[in-house]
Amino acid sequence: MKSNSVKSALKAGLPQVGTWLSLGSPMATRFMARTGFHWLTVDMEHSPIDWDEAATIFALIADAGGVPLVRVPFNSLENAKRALDAGAYGIVFPMCNSREEAEQAVAICKYPPVGVRSVGGSLHALNFDASPGEYYANANNEILVIIQAEHIDAVNNADAIFSVPGIDGVFVGPNDLLSSMHKTPAMETDDPEFVEALRIVRQTAKRYGIAPGIHVADASAASRRIAEGWQFIAVSSELGFMQQAAQSIVKTLELTSQEGKLARY
Repeated sequence: MKSNSVKSALKAGLPQVGTWLSLGSPMATRFMARTGFHWLTVDMEHSPIDWDEAATIFALIADAGGVPLVRVPFNSLENAKRALDAGAYGIVFPMCNSREEAEQAVAICKYPPVGVRSVGGSLHALNFDASPGEYYANANNEILVIIQAEHIDAVNNADAIFSVPGIDGVFVGPNDLLSSMHKTPAMETDDPEFVEALRIVRQTAKRYGIAPGIHVADASAASRRIAEGWQFIAVSSELGFMQQAAQSIVKTLELTSQEGKLARY
């Protein structure tokens, strides 16, 4: 059975860099799975990707030798069960603001006696290149459990949340965290309260032996965050990369729209 390389690397204290997939495109996924990112997360919270599309994308990533993760729409047994049975190597749970929610996230990712995940499905074993029996025996040790600290309540409850056994990492969504603090959403800001919130998340995660993670806009920001001690780093998204490259070309060529024609180049 394949091992979850991202989980073992995070446990060893190493940084793992990936990106978000939000287009739901199998063709784009085939290319993204070969770029060299440590992991790729299918974003089912803020995209119209359905379960059939997600299962295909998980398989394409796994078949390319990558680690397919998923951000589910909500922390629930139904979402986690479908995601894991469809072949995801791990789950990112949004808006985890209490110890109870963190305990639920762990429980629904683990088979008994550790958790409450039910036995069934077949795609999960296929993606791990294992027999069903091998998968059921080893899945509890291989599935990655990441909770999101993207609300000020999660920061205030960091000790209670991050100390839950079975959590592998915590991931900060800067936009939502700032929004919950009644501040303008942004990927980067020098706002003192935000900077302090990040310090609390990072240091508390380290204290409990779990990987601190954060979403950043580009490689420069990723390098800086890694130097600060962050490990689970998401850089933009495949959609973001496409838009950034296209917009850069438009800006460089100083294109303007006049009846659909190039006005200057």
